[in-house]
Amino acid sequence: SAELHLPYCVGGGFRSVADIRKMIAAGADKVSVNSAAVANPQLITDAARAFGTQAILCAIDAKAVPGNPNKWEVYVAGGRKNTHIDAIEWARQCQELGAGELCVNSIDADGTRDGYELTLTRAIVDAVSIPVIASGGAGAPEHMYDAVSKGGASAALIASIVHYGQYTIRQCKEVMAEKGAKVRLTW
Repeated sequence: SAELHLPYCVGGGFRSVADIRKMIAAGADKVSVNSAAVANPQLITDAARAFGTQAILCAIDAKAVPGNPNKWEVYVAGGRKNTHIDAIEWARQCQELGAGELCVNSIDADGTRDGYELTLTRAIVDAVSIPVIASGGAGAPEHMYDAVSKGGASAALIASIVHYGQYTIRQCKEVMAEKGAKVRLTW
């Protein structure tokens, strides 16, 4: 936080309110919980009570159920372990428990660069009233626009297309703005 002058979210390894407290005290705006929240849903409520719902983001790694393209299950342990929990129901439960935001990663689309799994994104957006970030599958700025327009997401997470120099953040924002999405174009 001494180097960054913007809000940021940190995820990975939070198993208790004490763990989250350390990160918030270090300057994180919010934390992301996933596997630990699935193992102990009370963590979401306890953390939301301690820091406010705006500080608790639940990440959901979801994969389509074979043979049923409109049903997804939650995976944990970096997408390696199927919990057999319905992803839409888990999204609703995360909101009810106190999460202020969701980041929904499609394991099926992640890394493909073919675009986000918009059916999954839309299903979760329609199931909750909190912001949803689409994740997994971005290959071009147009995919980001699709995530917020067709998918209804509040935001779209990108990684490799920027990390590997295919696009700059500025280029992504410019394409989004040209297509009519609301973005901050300050540099």
